[in-house]
Amino acid sequence: MAAAVELAAYKDALIILASTAVTVPLLKRIGISPALAFLSIGLIAGPSVLGGLSATYPWLAWFAVSDSKQMAAFAELGVVFLLFLIGLELSYERLTRMKKLVLGLGSLQVLVTASIIVLAAWWLGRPVAAALIIGGGLALSSTAVVVEYLAEQRRLTTTTGRATFAILLMQDLAVIPLLFLVVALSQRGEEGSVLFGLAMALVQGAAAVAIVVLVGRRVLRPFLRLVAAMHEPQVFTAAAILIAIGTGLLTAAFGVSMALGAFVAGLLIAETEFRRAIEATLEPFKGILLGVFFFSVGLSLDLPAVIASPGTFGAALAALIVLKIAVIVPLGRAFGLSWIVAFRTALLLGPAGEFAFVLMQQATGSGVVAPEVGSFIVTLTALSMATVPFLDKLGALVARRVEKKAAPDPELTVAPPVATGRRVIVVGYGRVGQLVCEMLKTHGVPYIAVDRDAREIADLRRQGHDVYFGDANNHAFLEQCGVRDAASLVLTLHTEGALDEIAQIARALNPKLTIIARARDADHAKRLYRLGVTDAVPETIEASLQLSEAVLFDLGVPAGKVIASVHERRDVFRRELQDAGVDEARVRNAVRSSHPGSGVRGAPLPAERS
Repeated sequence: MAAAVELAAYKDALIILASTAVTVPLLKRIGISPALAFLSIGLIAGPSVLGGLSATYPWLAWFAVSDSKQMAAFAELGVVFLLFLIGLELSYERLTRMKKLVLGLGSLQVLVTASIIVLAAWWLGRPVAAALIIGGGLALSSTAVVVEYLAEQRRLTTTTGRATFAILLMQDLAVIPLLFLVVALSQRGEEGSVLFGLAMALVQGAAAVAIVVLVGRRVLRPFLRLVAAMHEPQVFTAAAILIAIGTGLLTAAFGVSMALGAFVAGLLIAETEFRRAIEATLEPFKGILLGVFFFSVGLSLDLPAVIASPGTFGAALAALIVLKIAVIVPLGRAFGLSWIVAFRTALLLGPAGEFAFVLMQQATGSGVVAPEVGSFIVTLTALSMATVPFLDKLGALVARRVEKKAAPDPELTVAPPVATGRRVIVVGYGRVGQLVCEMLKTHGVPYIAVDRDAREIADLRRQGHDVYFGDANNHAFLEQCGVRDAASLVLTLHTEGALDEIAQIARALNPKLTIIARARDADHAKRLYRLGVTDAVPETIEASLQLSEAVLFDLGVPAGKVIASVHERRDVFRRELQDAGVDEARVRNAVRSSHPGSGVRGAPLPAERS
């Protein structure tokens, strides 16, 4: 006979699983990020809400977490995986590519903001050691909430997105010395040894970097090659988890946090060719474990304290956001950002972030910060993170009003140069358009780039990009760009309607013009060919060809054969799409001509004229 199942033993785990599988997706559909959703659910399931009400209504105990300490181990694993993946992202190439904003703007933001908060905390009576941790924690912002929020809105590649991401990247890097600092300050003797603790943190940081350089390149790559050669996904996954957790446990054995060890492990992996594979392998684990971390933070939020002192929390929240705005806006201007971009970046980064939770948990556990102060900072951080969407909407509202009242930016009034020969016109200056222009410049091909995103173009021109503001849907503007004498027109827009319309206009102005257009898929490519586009490049087909090319190269197929076969398949797809587009146009014209009142007999539809 099977043993009786003790349902209460599984209750907390079921609450977490239900939150992940059911509640979080529902909250996300109404615009609440997973991090904030887990925080909210943890708050509701914790002692502040259902846990407290279960004394009066015992049946609510089934929906309340009964043992928050037991969940702490899983919560720490969430932080371990978060730091591990951040280490993967902090490659040398990425830092050097964004060094101006990351090392310049990001460093100054952290240092200035933290210094002001440290002084304020010390003036309010906190010990120097506690003030240092409080200042460092509140100076950081939420990578988990802000990056996901911008990614959902497809704004990571905008000027505001790039500036925000650069500062967040530096803040993630700043977590490491702060974690060292907590350890160093927890081991200090008397109050006067704070400077000694700082020195110890720097020494430990240098030692960690030395381990990355000396051990990583000698041990990790051969080990991963051995595991990868087995071609067993489960073995590779186990090896990735072992590296993340094992390095964390190793550093914990020497008195350093597991999160710091995981970060070092991430840096080790970033130096190898297995970086992307391990990142993809561990992403699901990180998601659920990080959810447990936010859930556990929600359990510790002090809702009664907020209800008892709303003015205190409101004033602290306003002071934190205003301070970051006052720091980031002038710094952003000094680094070439416009007022609006700097202001919107400051609003996104105004709230505190998840690393304040990590620092406060470690600092209160080691006695550096008093428990009641740590609880206040954790609750304040959670409240501030919830304001990210509202602050961004405020920034958008202010930006619209300022743009209506402000005089045109001088950068937007610069007209495209008069065409002096056959050049390429590139419409759309996003990631795709910028890469096309770089390739044209590399090969000495004259071009002109245009875009109609006023804020982006003004900022890009100030950064030295040779791009002009204008709407290519306008006949006069296209003629000003020299479309009648241009060698070719390249359309890189991601909006199908605008792209189709520009293709029609350009074909009408110059019937002999070579038009190369970005297409979303095969159906969109057929429509573009009907409109008279010379060459349509479907993203889906091109991605499949590049994947096939990479696979064949990795399998050892000779490069000449691979390149030839890929070009052959690309030509086959192009002919099929062109023929399909022409055939569909003929059928539609035949149907049009057979109906009375359709206009001139046999005339093509407006969308099909070339």
